[in-house]
This record gives sequence, C-alpha cells and structure tokens, in this order.
Amino acid sequence: MKIRTQRNAGFTLIELMIVVAIIAIVAAVAIPKLMSARISANENAAVATLRSIAAAQQQFQSSCAIDTDADGGGEFGFFGELSGTDAMRIYAVSTGLPALGTAPDDQLDPPFLATAFGNVVPDGSTEGVVERQGYYFKIYLPGPTAGAITPGLAEAGGGGAESGDMGAAWGSSNSEILWCAYAWPVDTEKTGNRCFFINQEGDLVQFDNRDVTYEGTANVPTFGAAYSNATANSMEEDLGLSVMGFTANDGNVWTAVGN
Repeated sequence: MKIRTQRNAGFTLIELMIVVAIIAIVAAVAIPKLMSARISANENAAVATLRSIAAAQQQFQSSCAIDTDADGGGEFGFFGELSGTDAMRIYAVSTGLPALGTAPDDQLDPPFLATAFGNVVPDGSTEGVVERQGYYFKIYLPGPTAGAITPGLAEAGGGGAESGDMGAAWGSSNSEILWCAYAWPVDTEKTGNRCFFINQEGDLVQFDNRDVTYEGTANVPTFGAAYSNATANSMEEDLGLSVMGFTANDGNVWTAVGN
C-alpha cells in the first residue's frame, strides 16, 4: 500500500519578500507620477476657473446688476454677489452713497457663477476666499483713487462687500473698470505649485512659487502683488512683468501663462 504525502499549498517566505519588493518598486515609480499628474490637473483647473470668473465678471458688469453711484455704468462684483448667495451693493437714495443691499431682494437671480462659489470663508486676515480643487481664490475690487494710488478692497470673510468699505470709502467709478483675482495652492507641492493672477483685461500671469511664498489661508497674495511697483500697490498700474521691464510689488517674477 502506497502512502501519499500531502504538501500544503502557499508561498514561501522568499516568494513573499520578492512580491513585497516588486510592489515597493512600483509604488516608488508610480506615486511621484500620480502626485505630479494631480498637481498639473489642479493648476490647469485653477487657470480655467480664473477664465470662468473673468467671463462672469464681464457679463455681470454688462448687466448693470450693481451701480452704486447711479450713473448707469455697471460695476464688477465679489464671489458672494456673482453667485447670488449674498446681497449686492446698492445706491442708497437717502444718502446718495453706496450701501449694502438686503436679502433676498438684492441677491442676484439667476447668478453668473455657480452657487458653490458663494461658499466664502475667511483667510488669515479675515478676508473672504473660495476653495476649489486644491486652490484658493480671492477677488479684489478697487477703492477710490487718492494721491494717484488706487487700493484694492477684499471680500468680507462671510461673502460680499465689507460693511466698513461702504459710504465714501467705496470706489464706485473705479469698480466699473477694474478688478483682479488671484489663485494659489491650498498645500504647495501637494495640491499645486504655481500662483496665478487675472484682471479685467483678461491678462493671465503666473509665479512659480517655488519658495512657497503663497500657500493656504495664512500666506495670501495682497491685491498689489502682481502689479508694477512704479506706483506702490495701485490697481491702475501695469503688471509687474520682468519681460516688460517692470518689477512686481511682491518682488517675484511674474510671467504670462502659456496654457
């Protein structure tokens, strides 16, 4: 009578070690490529979003939805105003000055931006920003020009115009012709690298941000960051493009976006 021996099925320790080593090699090659692809996708999305914001601003201004000096000229808006989630600025007949409107009568309907853009949160300086696909976005509108300097006013931390910017402080005429927006990474080297800028002319420029100048809600570009320092921090200046012989207010090298 033959006695058959049974061999237990399974992997040897050496075989398992080989499999683990192969997985580690594949991961070492694939993960950096995956991160790079994610960063590239987020940066391209940020550029596309800024272009969408520019188109929405143009439509918003042309519709004359906001006219805080009652001169018949439409003005540009903030995220909360463009998305219809916050009351727009109005002309107050009683004072003849700009004022904050009231909801729901002074909310835009239908909006020019998706309502998701109305999810405005405060940054490190309590001013409003919007987060979209690994990037923060911030709109600046101009205040009144004084001494050849036109300052930029940020959105309120909860969306819409700051109540403290109303009255004589608001640049109604300037808001008919000027605005700008920035986009920068939520987490540099993970959700994106480059910082972007766009304005009413559709000028789209970038800064490589390799030294992590702008990141998250703590390191946010000021309104004048990408403008020429010929007149410090003025929204009526040219952009601070080195190729044009200008220096930006933030001292960084801004270049045109090629994609």
